[in-house]
Amino acid sequence: MKMDSKQSKKENIREKLLEQQEDAQLVRKIVVRIMIAMIVIIGITGIGGYLYVNSALKPLDPNDKKKRTVEIPIGSSVSSISNLLEEEGIIKNARVFKYYIKFRNESGFQAGKYSLSPSMTHQEIVNSIKTGKMMKEAALKITIPEGKQLVQIAEIVAEKTDQNPKEVFKKLNDKKFIQSMQDKFPALLTDDIYDKDIKYPLEGYLFPSTYDFEEESPSLETVISKMLKQTEDMLTKYEEQMIEQDYSVHTLLTMASLVEEEATEKVDRAKIASVFYNRLDKGMPLQTDPTVLYAKGEHKERVFYKDLEIDSPYNTYKVKGLPPGPIANAGEMSIKAVLEPEKTKYLYFLATPEGEVLYSKTLDEHNAKKAEHITNQ
Repeated sequence: MKMDSKQSKKENIREKLLEQQEDAQLVRKIVVRIMIAMIVIIGITGIGGYLYVNSALKPLDPNDKKKRTVEIPIGSSVSSISNLLEEEGIIKNARVFKYYIKFRNESGFQAGKYSLSPSMTHQEIVNSIKTGKMMKEAALKITIPEGKQLVQIAEIVAEKTDQNPKEVFKKLNDKKFIQSMQDKFPALLTDDIYDKDIKYPLEGYLFPSTYDFEEESPSLETVISKMLKQTEDMLTKYEEQMIEQDYSVHTLLTMASLVEEEATEKVDRAKIASVFYNRLDKGMPLQTDPTVLYAKGEHKERVFYKDLEIDSPYNTYKVKGLPPGPIANAGEMSIKAVLEPEKTKYLYFLATPEGEVLYSKTLDEHNAKKAEHITNQ
């Protein structure tokens, strides 16, 4: 009996030891798994943090070179400057910019108005506000509205720079001058501008915008170079779409100029573009009045039936497809509409005297609206 009792105790002790060993192994497994999970989490967090910081250190938008005026008040701290730059859309993250400044031990920032863009690197921004490269007040401003033709732009430039409009227009069509501009902007001014049917090579290439100049009498080369640079910078944003849709700069600006000339403030340009595309797909002439006026070299409110008979490659009532080149300068809204047209089945549109644009799928429907809204046709 005593032997059995001792053996039973030994077995109980052995079982407890085994249980303790199993518990210890289980605890070790749990601890190992927890440690692995923590390492993974820390690793993921670290990688995520690195990627986030690395992204925040890059320019907000490398393609957006448009300058913005940012005013840094007197006594601004590094934190307030960082927050201001983020609010103005110049940098991605204020906190990362602040630590960038502290890490590089930068200081000596000066108050004032600065001309900055989202395409600038952190160091370029720091250098600008550190060295006090403030935006100078413009000595001359030239505003070129949308839908202006080269002859009108020449008049605006001539008036602002105190020159003869005819001489400015003549220079804009001078072969040597055009070649000098082409040498500066070869990707923008391709040989398409020299097509035999083109009236004026630079037509449609001078972007509508307000231009600031530090000198009161900048040279024509300076003025036109700035306008061409603006066109080039703007088109860079749509480069991928242009490649995908097989659009050359010349064709895009030509189509966009038609949309611009037909558009009103109330009109949906993407819908106007869809009508042009639908007509081109069906092999129909575009029949847009502004091309007739451009062919005639006139500016008037109405086009009469006798005007439609003009013999010109720009007359889209007689010639199918696009005209040889742009008939005016197009704003970004019209360019975007050409690249992102609305999907419709409309083949006609009619602008009423009130500025409303009416769309139709058939000629009968179009004529009915014409009879209702346009008198004395």
